[in-house]
Amino acid sequence: MAHTRTHPLGTSPTEPRGHGLRLLSWDPDSDADAEAWLRGFLDPEFQRWNTPLKLWTDLAGARESLRARARDAADGRSVSFRVTDEESGETLGHMGVNEISRAMKVARVGYWVLPEARGRGVAVRSLLLASGWAFAELGVHRLELGHAVGHDASCRIAEKCGYPGEGTLREAMFQTGRHDRFRDVHLHARIATDPEPPVSAAR
Repeated sequence: MAHTRTHPLGTSPTEPRGHGLRLLSWDPDSDADAEAWLRGFLDPEFQRWNTPLKLWTDLAGARESLRARARDAADGRSVSFRVTDEESGETLGHMGVNEISRAMKVARVGYWVLPEARGRGVAVRSLLLASGWAFAELGVHRLELGHAVGHDASCRIAEKCGYPGEGTLREAMFQTGRHDRFRDVHLHARIATDPEPPVSAAR
């Protein structure tokens, strides 16, 4: 059964393309999508730096997580993209534009890359692509990116994509695997009027 999706503007979702990538909607009813989502969630590197509100470990949990993402997209709260190779269609990771506030014209971005796709500039390329899309399609003025202090790779990715560091948020993120302990977060942000990073940053 075909599913019609909408993004926060209430029109058919666009599929951003560029830098060798294509960003698509995740499909909760797709076995391949659910399996990729589960692998990304269970990856030790993801779990080291991220602690979602629900800690699930199976395909049923993955499907429910994707359904929740689809509901958020339909309600205009977020947009979740499956990052794919533009030529092969291979799933490489995830890119989210989250906590969208149309009133304040701000949103938060987050991403992860599957282990086999690392070392290919996927995070930088997908963040550049999604940032341009969010400014153009959602009309946001400010995009924020937060990561746990110590995650130096995310610092480098943010800076390459035109997100300078703005400071440290004290105890603004859960500790690894816990909902009762907190850790500090580095805040980066990019403004719609900031200069576009050079295309060379995507590689």
